[in-house]
Amino acid sequence: MTLRSIILHPDPRLKKPCEPVARITPEIETLAADMLATMYDAPGVGLAAPQVGVLSRLYVMDCEKDPEAPRNPIVMVNPEITWRSEALNTYEEGCLSIPEQYADVTRPAEVKVRWLGLDGKTHEQDFEGLWATCAQHEIDHLDGKLFIDYLSPIKRQMITRKMVKLKRERGRA
Repeated sequence: MTLRSIILHPDPRLKKPCEPVARITPEIETLAADMLATMYDAPGVGLAAPQVGVLSRLYVMDCEKDPEAPRNPIVMVNPEITWRSEALNTYEEGCLSIPEQYADVTRPAEVKVRWLGLDGKTHEQDFEGLWATCAQHEIDHLDGKLFIDYLSPIKRQMITRKMVKLKRERGRA
């Protein structure tokens, strides 16, 4: 497994809709393993392929927050939300591509997601709480949308200016 560089906002690749994955290949399996290693190292609870520069519909997540519990990674290829609850939840969201910036985002409290697993089979599962928020956040990435797109234009501009400054300081502009 290789740790991959995480792209920082603003970057045009983070705003592009991703292409579906045609089939599970060794390259896709390697990408998923690298993304999980990168996500855990960051540390984060989710990471979408465009965040590592790959414009494919794939993301990884593990929202198990109990340090005593075993890891519970999920790799989703071509995920789609098939149902959303009417009930809403507000979480303070962050993003590995927008480090050290957080904001409250309101989303459906529960979702049902269907995806292709690395085993080549279709999976479907209900998610709630942080898992539901993370699934929606990562699918947004695959559609070229960031959590800051839910904020007011002024808040979004403030965060974007901070990110431009951070990238300049890190020499990644």
